[in-house]
Amino acid sequence: MKLFFASDLHGCLSATEKTLAKFDQSGADTLVLLGDVLNHGPRNPVPEHYSPPAVAESLNQYADRIIAVRGNCDSEVDQMLLSFPMMMDYSWVLLESGQRIFLTHGHLYNANKRPALKARDVIAHGHSHIPVAELNGEQFIFNPGSVTFPRDGYVASYGLLEGHELKVITFEGDIIASTKIS
Repeated sequence: MKLFFASDLHGCLSATEKTLAKFDQSGADTLVLLGDVLNHGPRNPVPEHYSPPAVAESLNQYADRIIAVRGNCDSEVDQMLLSFPMMMDYSWVLLESGQRIFLTHGHLYNANKRPALKARDVIAHGHSHIPVAELNGEQFIFNPGSVTFPRDGYVASYGLLEGHELKVITFEGDIIASTKIS
């Protein structure tokens, strides 16, 4: 199973188009959206190329390949534009190895406030816009960063689960964080 992770698109069409192009190139089976899909939110500037309807139209072409969770900037109005469900606060992916990935945005659950997880489970979240791929205590923490508003000196990035490795990758192809989860 190969999973492609993106978070915090915030309605930016150019970032969404770059993300979908990388998803197509990656050969991943599923696009995992970790929230804050259409709305820029009150604490962020309006991004260049801001077009929530066009972002929704682009993502809807992949609706049958998307797993999405709700971010703190996502609302029921946003859901009306999307052909895939995205109003759940969390979801799960069960890997062939039996490991689980807990998918969430990060505003309710995150590395510091975890749900009940087993040892070696993964919590995948966005929200902070800061890339992470590491073992932290008994669980793995994975954050693909942000494709629209990277923070703390990082550049726009996305994530990939390939085999037993979680990677955060820049759009230029540089791996900025990775961890083996087996």
